[in-house]
Amino acid sequence: MIKISTIGYPRIGPKRELKKVLELFWKGEISENELEKTAKELRKQNWQVQKANGVDLISSNDFSFYDQVLDTICLLGAIPKRYKWNKDKVSLKTYFAMARGSQDKELDVPALEMTKWFDTNYHYLVPEFSADQTFSLSSDKPFDEFNEAKSLGYITKPIILGPLSFLLLGKSNTQGFKTLDLLDKILPIYKEIIGKLSDLGAEWIQIDEPILVKDLDEEVV
Repeated sequence: MIKISTIGYPRIGPKRELKKVLELFWKGEISENELEKTAKELRKQNWQVQKANGVDLISSNDFSFYDQVLDTICLLGAIPKRYKWNKDKVSLKTYFAMARGSQDKELDVPALEMTKWFDTNYHYLVPEFSADQTFSLSSDKPFDEFNEAKSLGYITKPIILGPLSFLLLGKSNTQGFKTLDLLDKILPIYKEIIGKLSDLGAEWIQIDEPILVKDLDEEVV
C-alpha cells in the first residue's frame, strides 16, 4: 500500500506568526514561555493540516526557531567554546547567541558564519569543528516534539539532518583537519538518537543527506 509522506512543512505560520513572535522575544517584549506557546500552536496546526489532507507519514522535528542546521549543532553538542556552553541541555540563550550573536556582560560574541543552502536564497549557520571535537546528545527537541504530536494522536516521522551532510556542510577550525574525519565520533550519537526515537514509538525516521546531490571528492565517496 502506497503511503503519502511530506519531507517537511513550512514553519513560519499562515500569517507569519513565528516571525512576529520571534521579533517580540528578541526585543524582550515577551517571555520564553510565550514564545514556546506560539511555537506549540503552530506545530499543532501543521500536524492538523497534514492529517486533514490525507498525509500518512506526518513529519515532526521540521519546526525550528531559526535553522535546522543550528538545531543539529545543539542536538549533537557541537557548540563552539566561545559561547561558554556548560555542557547541559542547550538553552535558548545559547541557541540565539549562535544565531544572532550576543552583546551583554555575560557573553559578547558574534554569530556563527552564515552561508547559502545549496545556492538557494535560504541560509544556514555553518557548524565549526576542530580536531579535538567531542559530541554528546544535548537537546531533547526531536523527542519532545515527537511526544507532543503523540499526545495529540499523531505518530509522526521525525526528521533529522544526517551525519555526512552535517559534517561536510561545516568547516574545520584546525589546519589540515577534515571534518569528515569526525564521522566515527558522531555516529554513536546518531545511534543514540535513533534508538531513543524508536523507544518512544517512532516507526519511520527521515534522515536527510542533501550533501549527496553534490559532486563529492573521490576520497569522500
